[in-house]
Amino acid sequence: MATQYTNQPTGQQHQGAPRRGASSNVLSIIAIVLGVIGFIILPIVFALAGLVMAIIAKTVRHERLSTIAIVVSAIGLVGGIILGAIFANM
Repeated sequence: MATQYTNQPTGQQHQGAPRRGASSNVLSIIAIVLGVIGFIILPIVFALAGLVMAIIAKTVRHERLSTIAIVVSAIGLVGGIILGAIFANM
């Protein structure tokens, strides 16, 4: 008896490996932390690094928290510069 096997769809989906961006928010969380640190000290270094990481998390990895990380890092950058200017003139 000869059995022929064909590659016909059965209506079932493959349960492959999960997408990395959908399941992990590592870069976004690091960017949020850097944005908060940048608000307090050295905003040009920390908040700018957080903003770059957040943009990478948004465009390359499609992470969920990346939009929040962009906002927090941008606020940390601008707010840290303003706060530094206020304390520098005291």
